[in-house]
Amino acid sequence: MTVGPAPTRGGSVTSADTVTDAVLRASRLLVGLSARSIAAVDDSITLPQFRLLVVLSTRGPMKLSALAEHLDVKSSTATRMIDRLVAAGLVDREINPISRREVVIDLTGTGASVVTRVTQARRREIANIVANMPPPHRTWLVDALDAFSEAGGEPSIDGLDTRRVADWI
Repeated sequence: MTVGPAPTRGGSVTSADTVTDAVLRASRLLVGLSARSIAAVDDSITLPQFRLLVVLSTRGPMKLSALAEHLDVKSSTATRMIDRLVAAGLVDREINPISRREVVIDLTGTGASVVTRVTQARRREIANIVANMPPPHRTWLVDALDAFSEAGGEPSIDGLDTRRVADWI
C-alpha cells in the first residue's frame, strides 16, 4: 500500500521522545479499553492472565517453560497464572505425549470463547474510535501500527497458526 508522508508536528520529522510519548498516551487508552472489554466478559480475569490466553490462542499449545519465556515471566509466576486459569476451566494442562516429563498448556473451548468475546468487544470499541479519525490518518495509522508491532515481535495475521486465527479475530 502506498501512503503519503506520515503526519508530522510542525513540519519536521518527529523525535523518538515525541513518538514514545504518543505511544504511551495511546497505550493508556488501549489498556483501559482492554480492561473494560475483559471485565465485560469475565471480571475475574486479570490483564496478564488474558495475555496468556491470547498467546495460546494465537500460537497454539505450548510447553510451560516456553509460555513463561514468551510472557517474560518466571516459570513459577506462569504456573500460578495457569493454576488459576485451569481452576476457572479456561486452560488445560496435559502431559506431553512425546516427552512425558513436559507439561503442555492449551486453551479449553471456554478459554477460546472468552478470547473471542473479549476481542469482539475490544474490536467494537476500537472501531468506534477509528470512525472518529480522518481517513488519511487511518491509512497512516495502519502502517505505523504494523511497523510498531513488527519491531516489537508481535506476529502478523500471516504468521499466526491458521487453526487459531478465528479465535483471535
